[in-house]
Amino acid sequence: MGIGGGIFLIAMGAILAFAVNVDVSVVDLRTTGWVLMLAGVAVLVMTVWFWRTRRDRANPSVPEVSVLEETRMAHSHAVVDPEPPGSTLRPPPAP
Repeated sequence: MGIGGGIFLIAMGAILAFAVNVDVSVVDLRTTGWVLMLAGVAVLVMTVWFWRTRRDRANPSVPEVSVLEETRMAHSHAVVDPEPPGSTLRPPPAP
């Protein structure tokens, strides 16, 4: 039904509840108008909820990426060893 249908139900219910002054013995038009307005609000709420959950499934929230902070040395002539101690990339020392 969607947003348009919900707005239509609210408008028709408001017309029946507030603008029509006809005495019908079978149906109370004011009560029918209020029921239509409540149904229209329910349709609007369900439509917004449906589209919100659909959007959340289509675009899952990206987990926050942890920022790796880099410590820079204050002296430009400092030598930094590119390999951490115990790395398997360096050949073992000669005996």
